[in-house]
This record gives sequence, C-alpha cells and structure tokens, in this order.
Amino acid sequence: MRQPPTEPNRFPPFNALAARRLRAALGMGPEHVAHGLRTSYGLPYVTPDLVVAWERGAASPGGSELTALAGVLWCSPDELVGRPRTLREHRIARGLAPEEVARAVGVDIQAYLRMEERDAWRGNDRQSAALADVLSLALPDFVAVTGREAKLAELLRSAVTSRWQGYVRPVSKTVPLERALLEQVLQELHGAYQGQLTATPSWGGGHGNAGEGGRDFLHRIVDHFWETVNRSG
Repeated sequence: MRQPPTEPNRFPPFNALAARRLRAALGMGPEHVAHGLRTSYGLPYVTPDLVVAWERGAASPGGSELTALAGVLWCSPDELVGRPRTLREHRIARGLAPEEVARAVGVDIQAYLRMEERDAWRGNDRQSAALADVLSLALPDFVAVTGREAKLAELLRSAVTSRWQGYVRPVSKTVPLERALLEQVLQELHGAYQGQLTATPSWGGGHGNAGEGGRDFLHRIVDHFWETVNRSG
C-alpha cells in the first residue's frame, strides 16, 4: 500500500475540532471525506480511519493534505488551522505554494525554501513588505515571521524592569508603531510589572520580589505587549 508522503518541515497547527464541525455541517461522514480525497485530489492512501485520526488529534494532515481537505470540506485552509506561527504555517494557511510566495516577494525559490526550513526570514525591507502583503500578515505575525520577536521580548523585559522611557526608540525600530502609542503601552506595561513587585512579599519581609507572577509576566511579555497595543490603539 502506498504510504502518505512525509512533510520535510513541521506540520501546520491543525484544528481537529473545526474539521469535524465542518464535515458534520455538510452532512458528510469520514468515508465521504476519504472518498473525496482519493478521487478528487489523488490521495489514494486516505481512509476513513485516517480522517477520524485527524479529527481526534491523533494525527495531523500535511500541507498538501490540508489543502485537499479544505477543498473537500468547501472551506479555506486557514479555517482548518490554529493561529499560524511560522513562515511555512502562514503560507499553508493561505493555500499558497512555495513558488507563489517566492515569486511574489522576489526571491529565488531555493533560497525561500531554505528560509522556510530554518524558519529564518532573510528578505530586505521591500521583500518583507511584499511578504506581509502576500501572506496577509497582521503586525504581530509580521514581527514574529521576520525574526524580530526575540529582540522585541528582550527590549520589553528591559523596559518594564528599568526606566521604560529609554526604550521607546529601540522598540519603535523593531515595531513600526507611533511613538505616542508606544509611550502609552510601555508605561502601562511598566506599571503592571512593578505592581507585581509590590504585590509579592520578598524573603526579607518587605516587597520587591516579583515571584512567580512576575516571572510569568516577563515570560509572556510579548503577549502582554500586543494585548495592550490592541486595547490602547
């Protein structure tokens, strides 16, 4: 029996519950989905059991399987995935082939595939703007995909644990937001973190140790940043 093709990179974050709900809404059984994938999309190895495994989260469809499944279920691929995280996952969520993205951003296909494999975008500013356009990237996704999230996290941790005013300009170079908004967001994050310091007693009987809550705040600092941006913007 022919085996499923292996994906050279990581699987996209498949949303098993969404796949099951979409199938049920169409009045289809797993056998109908499997039949459609075999006959219409050239995937002869797909069985009802494999479809059930996908829907239970015991297995995840690869990129070509995900695109085909979306066709059978009359939906777009991004309806079958969780929030994309990597360059490859964003491409798959948009139902695009690597060649389409490479052509749209103006890079050699082999160079693009290496960037996907290493999850390391290396395009210039013009190519990055084209990438954001072709993949319809929101700003948080653009920052993550272009490799700026680690730097942003480092800057934000420094901002909330010291004088936030000195980090407005460095953060603005990483995230293209208006200065006034960044000042408001950094000040709010600084206050939230400092509140953790005063809320948790230190071992000496006073205050100043952020404890578990402070460590968690710093660990999730990028999430807190975007939540505050959305709320303030």
